[in-house]
Amino acid sequence: MASNVKSTRLAVIGAGPAGYPAAFAAADQGMQVTLVDVEKNPGGVCLYRGCIPSKALLHVAELIHGAEEAAAFGLTFGPPQLDVDKLRDWKDSVVNKLTGGLGQLSKQRKVEVLNGRARFLDASTLAVETAGGAEEQLSFETAILATGSRPTALPIAPDSPRVMDSTSALELENIPETLLVIGGGYIGLELGQAYAAFGSRVSVVEMLPNLLTGADRDLTVVLQQRLKKQFDAIMVETRVVSIDDESSGIRVKMQDKDGKDIEEVYDKVLVSVGRKPNIENLGLENTRVVISDSGFVDVDLQRRTAEPSVYAIGDVAGQPMLAHKATHEAHVVVEAIQGKKTIYDPAAIPAVVFTDPEIAWCGLTETEATDQGKKVSIAKFPWAASGRATTLGRNDGVTKIIADIETERVLGVGIVGHGAGELIAEGVLAIEMGAVASDLSLTIHAHPTLSETSMEAAEAFSGHSTHFLGHPALKDK
Repeated sequence: MASNVKSTRLAVIGAGPAGYPAAFAAADQGMQVTLVDVEKNPGGVCLYRGCIPSKALLHVAELIHGAEEAAAFGLTFGPPQLDVDKLRDWKDSVVNKLTGGLGQLSKQRKVEVLNGRARFLDASTLAVETAGGAEEQLSFETAILATGSRPTALPIAPDSPRVMDSTSALELENIPETLLVIGGGYIGLELGQAYAAFGSRVSVVEMLPNLLTGADRDLTVVLQQRLKKQFDAIMVETRVVSIDDESSGIRVKMQDKDGKDIEEVYDKVLVSVGRKPNIENLGLENTRVVISDSGFVDVDLQRRTAEPSVYAIGDVAGQPMLAHKATHEAHVVVEAIQGKKTIYDPAAIPAVVFTDPEIAWCGLTETEATDQGKKVSIAKFPWAASGRATTLGRNDGVTKIIADIETERVLGVGIVGHGAGELIAEGVLAIEMGAVASDLSLTIHAHPTLSETSMEAAEAFSGHSTHFLGHPALKDK
């Protein structure tokens, strides 16, 4: 081993929402920690090129739609004047503020941040290629692999500035007159809705029967009704056959479920067909780390790989590929490294689609309950009966609870509506605590609030919901 090799107790590879919380938690416990990442400050894809910049743009889109809809309240604004350069600068300032803050926290916690790309030389040594091209070696007792994921490429898509992925779409180079979103998942719909608000004529194509596969249809249909007014076209059960870059734009040939050919030219195309874990060029072949058939790193319930000195968390460790799941794993793995009796075993992980309206769910969906043959009761409360939703002019929502028909234990919660992502935490807590529907219905909720919709949905299990008559309670599945 070279004499100039640095050493550390814990090496964390990747500084996203899995890596930096792990580094910080370990440092808080007195461990010597080295955090390796290509960026100057922690944050990862989520802060630099994902969750945060996209939500910044979606906030502006919401303001635009709110101004348009205010006419119904007797308040009229002029047409919005969008300064793309200023919007981009503001979005970047949000990112810089948050990542800069994490950089300061790293220093305060005495976490050594090593900027570069790491690869394993063996089960106790990393080679780190720094930005200047130099290579340093770092020996470690334990390593945490948290290298995240990247957008999945579409093989038939040409290499063209007119073809974007989620990363380039967030750079906001310009606002195209026409935009095709390939993929009806949450990333494509969020960005498509933002671009539509900014002035693009947006179409979306999805090869599966419904948008947002994985969410219950009664929730997604509420969003789809709004998207029909905002998008030029929503094409489901339609596959993309070819994509060609021409002088006039991007020519896309598609085919629907009946075999009908569709051909259109768009100014830009956004490819949003999923994400894949970053497991390449890490030197994993120099360790006993195993990659599963699905392309993720195999880990146990403590997130330990087949190499005892190496753990893996976040997107590389499997679905769901969500920032908050990654952060939870970070705390589990630090406790495991300390020898504590801990495992990764969440009863519910919330999923939130930050469209307008938002869709959020946790635990079992109604579809999953049906597929698993579980006997459950479904109770819903429509936001049309919510006083708070009505005052906001946003009663296009639904709160639903899925519970065991015998015990009324809450197994799942789904919400579609304004701020659904803020409301779903109550459902997650109910599932984690083993609550029954009456626990929610007997909990006094402030009035008038949107959170009351959870209470009223829970009341439906007893056959009584104060503000809604004829609710579909106690529905056997």
